[in-house]
Amino acid sequence: MNKFRSIALLFLCAGSVSAQRNFQTPTPYPPQLTNELRQLEQSALSSDYAWTELAHLTNNIGPRPAGSAQANFAAQYVADELRKLGLDVRLEKVVVPHWVRGEETGALIAFPGMAPGTTQKVVLTALGGSVATPAAGLTAEVVVVNNFDELNALGQDKVSGKIVLFNAKFDKQLAATGHGGQAYGQAVIYRGIGASAAAKLGAVAALVRSVGGADYRLPHTGAMRYLPDAPRIPAAAVTAEDADTMASLAQQGPVRMRLVLATQQLADVDSFNVIGDLKGSEHPEQIVIVSGHLDSWDLGTGAIDDAAGVVMAMQTAQLIKHLGLHPKKTIRVIAWMNEEFGNSGGTAYAAAHKDEAQNHFAAIESDLGAGHPIGFSVAAPASNVQLLQPAAAVLQSIGAGIAQHSEDTETDIGPLLALGVPCFGPIQDNRFYFNYHHTAADTLDKVVPRELQENAAVMAVLAYTLANLPASLERPAPRPPQRF
Repeated sequence: MNKFRSIALLFLCAGSVSAQRNFQTPTPYPPQLTNELRQLEQSALSSDYAWTELAHLTNNIGPRPAGSAQANFAAQYVADELRKLGLDVRLEKVVVPHWVRGEETGALIAFPGMAPGTTQKVVLTALGGSVATPAAGLTAEVVVVNNFDELNALGQDKVSGKIVLFNAKFDKQLAATGHGGQAYGQAVIYRGIGASAAAKLGAVAALVRSVGGADYRLPHTGAMRYLPDAPRIPAAAVTAEDADTMASLAQQGPVRMRLVLATQQLADVDSFNVIGDLKGSEHPEQIVIVSGHLDSWDLGTGAIDDAAGVVMAMQTAQLIKHLGLHPKKTIRVIAWMNEEFGNSGGTAYAAAHKDEAQNHFAAIESDLGAGHPIGFSVAAPASNVQLLQPAAAVLQSIGAGIAQHSEDTETDIGPLLALGVPCFGPIQDNRFYFNYHHTAADTLDKVVPRELQENAAVMAVLAYTLANLPASLERPAPRPPQRF
């Protein structure tokens, strides 16, 4: 996920829309548009549509890892639900990887002060894409480092044949101030390429301290990738508590660990982006995307990451149809496939529609949970913020009146931003998001129904504004897409 950006909550200025206006008075929208935006907001706050859909995706269908039967079943389910709303629906094929977790265990089998004939369990989970250990597992001494500099300082003599633990701590204080994305970005690099860095020095496996807060002995999974110039070694995330234990024991003397990861990298399979169009009344060729990603990790049921974003997008269409409104541009609902494992869906869509990029007026994605929103971000020239202030003013009644310029956007719509499409997303309270992110605790109960309604209101109001905006947006310059 592209959580590398820092998203401040800005609570101190949430009560003042003028803080984002550059001291200019925005041109008001036509009265009819303003009234329709208020209708959308109020209807979202009284609707349980998004919650009902979220409950079905998470409780009934369950985990939806890319390549799984549940992922493709969920795609068909969302397509059917959008057809019930009267949208023009199609499934666009996406080729996705199919990685399976299998058995995963860890145990400390030799360490200072241990009781004879005992072991100590290590709670861990394989990182997405990791190769397997030998069937019987592997046993080696653990060396603990806090960063790449410490790893390189050890050198090959002290790393070769060892299991390297990257004990890089997630900055919980930074996350508590609303900068969860920044805290995540500082630590996730070790999950991403730590195994390859260790393998270059001869390590036989790599462990990473889980990237997230709330130390409830929950391991956080996530994608890793192997660099082409390094051997492929098994990689797993351990809980913060187990990382601390191993770091403490390693300071006292040698620590040996037995690690078993029975992962499988199966053949790529066909899956789908789900696309549903609510045709525009005046400019149907112009497209405003509302979206979230449908795939999830396999440990939990993917409620905050990211079924919540999918149902917000679905509710945008449902509210417009329910109120009998008629957007001038086409509103396109997309449930992306395989954000977690390489952004197959976003990349495939951009490639298939690159010749239509100029007709993509805007793209919105929610992929940072469902915490209380305080507004929306604008990944496009800052001049566009002024055009959207009347929409922000409507959302101020729920404390979501901030319109804020951003340099980047969420992963699935990142390739569209690279093509010059203005991109948007709700700014959400992410202080607790990374407590549950990529864990077995990412389940329905972590979503507050009222906050889900507020997020649906933000997406619906923003999308309908963009679909009826009396002016054109200034588009960002095309640029190379960012890579995880």
